[in-house]
Amino acid sequence: MTPFAIAALSLSMSADAFAAAVGRGAAHQPRLKTAVRNGLVFGVIEAITPILGWSLGVLAAGMVQAIDHWIAFGLLGAVGGKLLWEAFQESGPETAKSTRRGLIGLIATAVGTSIDAAAVGVGLAFIGANIWIIAASIGFTTFVLTTVGMLIGRAVGVRFGKVAEGIGGVLLIGIGLTILIEHMGWLA
Repeated sequence: MTPFAIAALSLSMSADAFAAAVGRGAAHQPRLKTAVRNGLVFGVIEAITPILGWSLGVLAAGMVQAIDHWIAFGLLGAVGGKLLWEAFQESGPETAKSTRRGLIGLIATAVGTSIDAAAVGVGLAFIGANIWIIAASIGFTTFVLTTVGMLIGRAVGVRFGKVAEGIGGVLLIGIGLTILIEHMGWLA
């Protein structure tokens, strides 16, 4: 993957964590120290989950090598579509769950927002991507955006998080489409 694709993927994978952080920031009015701690929790979990997905994908890669680009496209497209769908949904009772206080609520929110990164990790295994660089990039980006998101949420509320989620969805679909086009040789 190109550095641009890795950056776009990292931003996309961080979008839902950013949205959740904006919500947590709006609900809890955190200080910088709390925002950084939350950013670290989100970043570490978001870095681990694509590695777990990638590991599963490596195990299955030999069996599906002829259609791996379609699988990567499907997974990235599905996760991107989910992000887009959530960006256009009204905030409801699930927002209350995602803004729970305490370490358990924080970890539950971080895990919930990182499930999509595991699915993307599976797709990355099929295209032979360097998971270590990508996971580090996703983790660092998530750390930064979650920390900033909490501080933004403190200042402006939850509305901005939905925009970030929508942009992340579009970027993921674009990356999946790029993988498909490259592997099919449609532009060659």
